[in-house]
Amino acid sequence: MSTSTDSPPARPRRDRRPVPPLVFLLVLALAALGVWWKVLDDAGAREDAAEAACATAADAPPSLDPGTVTVRVYNASDIAGRAQEVADQLTQRGFVVDEVANDPTDREVVGPGEIRHGARGTDAARYLALFLPGAGSFQDTRADARIDLVLGPDFPGLASPDDVAATLSPIASAEAAC
Repeated sequence: MSTSTDSPPARPRRDRRPVPPLVFLLVLALAALGVWWKVLDDAGAREDAAEAACATAADAPPSLDPGTVTVRVYNASDIAGRAQEVADQLTQRGFVVDEVANDPTDREVVGPGEIRHGARGTDAARYLALFLPGAGSFQDTRADARIDLVLGPDFPGLASPDDVAATLSPIASAEAAC
């Protein structure tokens, strides 16, 4: 009896070449690696930018209510009445002016002026420095938060309210990002 099969005879197996699928997988893996490298690099750049903004905000002068800052205005220049003029301007801007006089110390003041303060008045001094760019800072041993604004021989005038606001605006946005 003869056996008949409807199926075709078995073909001999050919050797399959594994190179094309391996090349495809290698290219796919490299593409995935490149994408993840870019994602992680962008995340690192964003973190660096946030850290820089936070560092800038931390080093920046605080934005205070001028009514909380008590200032004594002293004149160390040869122009009579200058301390009173500046005291009046500071009062108009909301500062509390405690005293107006000639500089009672023997410290030599050069440039536009000097801001003297104790440890408790550091933030107030940094805030007042926005109104007198270029003023020096001198920390003494006083125990209160009062600060002294000593007008020097090269005093150009107080910064305009717009200039002060323009300086504080990027600081506020940097603080919000932190």
